[in-house]
Amino acid sequence: MNDAPLLLVSDHVGGSLHVLTVPDGVETHRLTGRHLSEHAGFLALPGGRVACVDDRRGELLVLDPFAAEPVEAAVPVAVPAEHLACDPSGRWTAVTTGLGKNAGPWSDLLTVVDLATRDAVRVRTREGEPGVLVLGGDSPWAVLRHREPGALTAHRFADLLAAPPGCPPVTAHGALPLPDDGHGDAHDPATGRVFTATGKGVCRARREGDALVAEPVIPWNAPGRGWYLRLDPRRRALWSALRGGPADPLRWPEWTNLAWRHDLTTGRTTVTELGPGLVFRLALARDHAAFTRVHPDGDELILLDTGPAVRRVPLPAMTGAPRRGGTPWEGVQRRAVAASPGADWVAVTRGGHGEVHLFDARTATEAARVRLDTPLHHGGHAVLRIRDDGAEADPVGR
Repeated sequence: MNDAPLLLVSDHVGGSLHVLTVPDGVETHRLTGRHLSEHAGFLALPGGRVACVDDRRGELLVLDPFAAEPVEAAVPVAVPAEHLACDPSGRWTAVTTGLGKNAGPWSDLLTVVDLATRDAVRVRTREGEPGVLVLGGDSPWAVLRHREPGALTAHRFADLLAAPPGCPPVTAHGALPLPDDGHGDAHDPATGRVFTATGKGVCRARREGDALVAEPVIPWNAPGRGWYLRLDPRRRALWSALRGGPADPLRWPEWTNLAWRHDLTTGRTTVTELGPGLVFRLALARDHAAFTRVHPDGDELILLDTGPAVRRVPLPAMTGAPRRGGTPWEGVQRRAVAASPGADWVAVTRGGHGEVHLFDARTATEAARVRLDTPLHHGGHAVLRIRDDGAEADPVGR
């Protein structure tokens, strides 16, 4: 059995998916004609597998990068995919639809999938940019997070899978109000709690019987707010990057950024200065959290260990990188970051150049640089897996 790390790198613009060995960068598989949803991301499944959505073909893909044939399943789903989640067992999966390339959200379709039977059903919920979490157990739920008006709505999976053809509208069996600006969701299978990042802090709720029950909000206790939220099951914590500064996206180089960590066991919150510019997604390695920071004065990889240490590694500039006077996400190159909780490797892409930098987080040094024959426009997207690394304990697409 091969338990060496494998890196999946998607060029969602060019339509390719590459599976590479780490750290030597040997390509073991390549899928072509696959335009994966960068927004929905990769979802870790048990056994080192991953799920993702092909936004062009309208398929939920289940991939086993360690197998001789990596495509384990392809199930039709509604697109454009907004968010993707499953229950802790990896069986019950949900895909929401949202903005895509449209000027405004236009689709209200939710697809739920039983990966054991490949049964898939589409229903109508509410237009917007909904998040989704899937609670497991004897009666699994799909919990949707809506905006404007903000709400958490709970749907029984059994009810959704029993819906008739024709994409009928469905009514939630339970709901909780949320602030209108919810963006960023996490689910802790160990406690059953769900979390949503909002302007006022992290709203949390738990399943109690057949109802969702609100719990006290976790305050940011720092300037700015998080727009991305993820569970760190290894260290029992929530992570985010708090963005502050001017609201005007044209002034993005002035944005402030703080790494935010909330210990779910002690309730203690810590923040760490990251620097100005664009910081968004993060990745979790064995003993480190990895962030990338994009700024006109220079980009860097930032590694935070389990103590107070912060290590900064300069990254080579990107041609077509975000510039002063423009936005940091429209028609520009970006970076993706990937790590596995079972390894010390951190991968960072260089959008437009087709390069992937592989770092050893223990030494904060670049161990290898892989050059692909695809440019990785917009930074692509990446996920790093070891067969039994436990990454599926965070059951939300990243």
